[in-house]
Amino acid sequence: MDTGTHVVMGLALGGLATLDPVVASSSATATSVMIATLVGSQAPDIDTVLKLRNNAVYIRNHRGITHSIPAVLLWPLAIIAVIYPIFPDANLLHLWLWTFLAVFFHVFVDIFNAYGTQALRPFSSKWVALGIINTFDPFIFAMHIVGILAWVFGAHPGYTFIGVYAVLVAYYIFRFITQRKVYHAVKKLVPDATDIIIAPTMKFHQWRIAVMNKNQFFVGRAHDNKVRILDQFKRVAVPETPVLEAAKLDKNLSAFLSFSPVYRWEVDEYDTYYEVRFIDLRYRSNGHYPFVAIVQLDLELNILSSYTGWIFSEEKLRKKLDIIPG
Repeated sequence: MDTGTHVVMGLALGGLATLDPVVASSSATATSVMIATLVGSQAPDIDTVLKLRNNAVYIRNHRGITHSIPAVLLWPLAIIAVIYPIFPDANLLHLWLWTFLAVFFHVFVDIFNAYGTQALRPFSSKWVALGIINTFDPFIFAMHIVGILAWVFGAHPGYTFIGVYAVLVAYYIFRFITQRKVYHAVKKLVPDATDIIIAPTMKFHQWRIAVMNKNQFFVGRAHDNKVRILDQFKRVAVPETPVLEAAKLDKNLSAFLSFSPVYRWEVDEYDTYYEVRFIDLRYRSNGHYPFVAIVQLDLELNILSSYTGWIFSEEKLRKKLDIIPG
């Protein structure tokens, strides 16, 4: 989920903690738990700072080790190590329990996004992405704001957020059912599909669709369970040519390939260089595919320049990292 949603979820968990008799009976425990749930709800996303280095490092590592099983166990200890000395009268066990819940909840809700997490590391590096909830879901955020406002105006925070989360559990179940209807509609349209990727959007009834069968890629949109195919591409395996093998050594393309499950590729040859482009098919927007990796190599197959990330115009792409004009 986005940062704002994780913040309000941290506040909500702090509110729920007031139902814990140990927390409710101690001001030191209550205050430390509120701080810990806010920090714990953000801690796994500390890897966002990797974007300051470059997109390749960010793409390869975001929601990776910081969302793994060892991290979920270690984050609460690290947070408590800072908070507990400030509130030595707090109940250590209950402080740990609520901090752990905040960290676990962060990773758990991220699994429902299309981006997903590597939450099964170190047992598996597979990305777990259920594609049910958009990274920012207006309804989920709004329900938390309603709960927080009710708290501010005097409602009991614990009972308030029990009600909020009861509604949200029903909402998640409804979204899952809706996604399954879209899946079956896609299966009817492309009965020989080998892979179907369904991703939510900010619009409640709309979904992005990327489908593969043995010979083609299909890209489309679904409104409820009505699917419309917008683009089709011939599925061509990436050959082991010298140009492509050299391009795969580039850190940006390597990061792209570690993250993207469905893409098409292009190789263009110019007078003095080659240009290799990989295009993720999951994020079609206004007829454009903005998530790409591009590598330029000289005729001796030395890498001249490269880029991976979100680009919404060719002009901006050409400005990145001094890429040679095509």
